[in-house]
Amino acid sequence: MSNLDREAALSVCGGRGFVVAEPVRELLAPRRVQLGESTEVRRLLPNLGRRMVGAWCFVDHYGPDDIATEPGMQVPPHPHQGLQTVSWLHDGEILHRDSLGSRATVRPRELGLMTSGSAISHSEQSPVPHPRFLHGAQLWVALPDSHRHVDAHFEHHPELPHVTAPGLTATVILGTVDGATSPGTTYTPIVGADLTLAHGTRTDLPLEPDFEYAVLAMSGEVHVDDVQVLPGSMLYLGCGRTELPLRAESDASLMLLGGEPFAEEIVMWWNFIGRSNEDIARARSDWMNGDRFGEVKGYEGDPLPAPELPAVPLKPRGRVR
Repeated sequence: MSNLDREAALSVCGGRGFVVAEPVRELLAPRRVQLGESTEVRRLLPNLGRRMVGAWCFVDHYGPDDIATEPGMQVPPHPHQGLQTVSWLHDGEILHRDSLGSRATVRPRELGLMTSGSAISHSEQSPVPHPRFLHGAQLWVALPDSHRHVDAHFEHHPELPHVTAPGLTATVILGTVDGATSPGTTYTPIVGADLTLAHGTRTDLPLEPDFEYAVLAMSGEVHVDDVQVLPGSMLYLGCGRTELPLRAESDASLMLLGGEPFAEEIVMWWNFIGRSNEDIARARSDWMNGDRFGEVKGYEGDPLPAPELPAVPLKPRGRVR
């Protein structure tokens, strides 16, 4: 999915200096962003208070939206570099096309994982016809410097491993949870899981104490470490936890995001991740000139133009403002 902001801001993220090295309960409110003509998303990362959780650097939550008489998601071809995109649905379908020739329909609780490497472009659409409801999350993972120029590729994993406990089912999106490992390719120590809880469930989920974590509430009423987390909001949890107390006041679902704190500082602007302002300017120029990022075939419409780069010089910052 694209960042469709027409005035995208430059920001530097990453670095371990601002990692919270102990358990915390930091509730992050979303920013509402219009995605195309008919989809509004709630942006949780980057946030005014926090830019990354492990290598997770971008999180949008959208829906549930009734799109029975609407076109649904319509994101024109756009570029990416230096990151992986993770498409995750609870309802609906997304048709993915990219400049490698990949074409796949991603359905609920299937993993659509695109590794951009140094250059790729793709489009995302609700197919015609499409299911009535659309509900999901789009996430980015920053690639470390040692792998940010890997060959671009797309993975579609319809079947993912599960971990179960009384009242809880955890689908492993990326990384490993309680011994179950996702087939999705990763380049840093990271974890992503979809947690489904039945009404009345009280349980403790095992965690890695060296990882930092956050949870994104997708639906229902749930308390995480005694904090109520409403759908569309995110609770940052810090590091140093060996388990996470969960209590469901209704049928509910969460996304657990975590990983080893990302050691490198990154520059993230529009749909690009680099290490300097020059990296970003070169990527923008290449996209606008039709170089390097390829062509998405089969999409009816023009590619998305890049916004203008800001005139102000880039000022490095840490993981939090």
